[in-house]
Amino acid sequence: MAAASVKIHEAIKVTPFSSDSTTSFTLPLTYFDNFWLKFPPVERLFFYQICDLTWDSFSSVILPKLKHSLSLTLHHYLPLAGHIMWPLEAPKPAVYFFPNDGVSFTVAESNNADFNHLSSNGIRRAVEFRPLVPEPSISDDKAEVIAIQITLFPNQGFSIGISSHHAVLDGKSSTMFVKSWAYLCKQLQLQEDKNDVVLSSLPLQLTPCFDRSVITDPKGLDVVYANHWLEFANTRSLKVIPMKQVNSDLVRMTFEMRPEDITKLRDKIKENILQAGKSAEQLHLSTHVLACAHSFVCLVKAYGEETDTNVMFGVAADCRSRLDPPLPVNYFGNCVGGQGTVQKASYLMGENGVAFVAEKLSDCIKKLKGDVIEGSEDKFVNVLGMMKGEGLQQRILSVAGSNRFDVYGSDFGWGKPKKVEIVSIDKTGAISLAESGDGSGGIEVGVVLEKHQMEIFASLFTDGLQS
Repeated sequence: MAAASVKIHEAIKVTPFSSDSTTSFTLPLTYFDNFWLKFPPVERLFFYQICDLTWDSFSSVILPKLKHSLSLTLHHYLPLAGHIMWPLEAPKPAVYFFPNDGVSFTVAESNNADFNHLSSNGIRRAVEFRPLVPEPSISDDKAEVIAIQITLFPNQGFSIGISSHHAVLDGKSSTMFVKSWAYLCKQLQLQEDKNDVVLSSLPLQLTPCFDRSVITDPKGLDVVYANHWLEFANTRSLKVIPMKQVNSDLVRMTFEMRPEDITKLRDKIKENILQAGKSAEQLHLSTHVLACAHSFVCLVKAYGEETDTNVMFGVAADCRSRLDPPLPVNYFGNCVGGQGTVQKASYLMGENGVAFVAEKLSDCIKKLKGDVIEGSEDKFVNVLGMMKGEGLQQRILSVAGSNRFDVYGSDFGWGKPKKVEIVSIDKTGAISLAESGDGSGGIEVGVVLEKHQMEIFASLFTDGLQS
């Protein structure tokens, strides 16, 4: 199948709706934010199926509502319309919003892509998704916070691609923004007789909190992290770390674990732990842990790792409720804490490999408190060292997304998305997680591998749940 291509109809800036166009705004970056300063953007893609959708109906009905509701939403999310900048006199970067700033908004039309194919779970070429996500402008001097692309698939539906700078938004914040945009777009259709002021109000749970005073940083890690990025790149440039190119051999698949699969796997792991003479009572066997444990074991085997290969894996969790004092649930920014472990591949590839990984992930979660989530210069330096290829050579297994974000709840007024993908895992090598789109309580696992590796992974994933 030929790679998808698109025709660009429009490339504009959508500015925040406001009666006061002179307001400037600066949002400081915390150490939680600066950790991600040079990481590449996270790219999400939402597919919405509308049969018989023509360019005329799309451009006259759907597109104006998407643009106007985005403008209304940006009124609440001003930093998203700004840029990350690092002035020479500033000890660390920040988000700066100036009058007339806006979000890059591209309107495209697919020339030859099969909507149903791209929005399926089956095997698809990774390069087919690249034309559907926007490339945010990131230069030495400033970086866009988000960029958006709307792509029409004639007579099939449309997609919304969003690229987000990780130094400003974590997964919870980015999905809160998308849900806010969807909420106001739906309100436009339900209350077309209301004025913009009425329409622009958001429910409390979707109203972002930008108060940076709630993040305590007695060690000044925000500046410490910024200084280490300076040493890492030997420049104040805001350009992100180069990632591998998406070659034509990479394919994408989505695997689903149904509620009954999760229950069976949990029972099996508990049985294995008990047979090993350990207690399973204190294990944290959430759906997230089970999906990661099963997927990580399948990945190591699909990669064909040697038994003595060092494998690093762990957990990254929203820490808003874990900090002392806890942050507001609608705190907007980054608040992700992580804990990892390094193990020999032989343990993952053994007969009880899934139970082994689940136990290690459970241990990592128990450690996510206190100093572990409050930042550490040593841990940050170790991360930068791994990026440079220093120290122990190892296979790194990571995760993007979460089954707790409710990404399939993003209904703009034309129904829930048929499919949601995290496109950027084709460059990072992470797996992606989301709740099942059918609302069954299951979980979706997105994977990008070379085709021969995917065939092995698919067989292992399916057989492992059935055995």
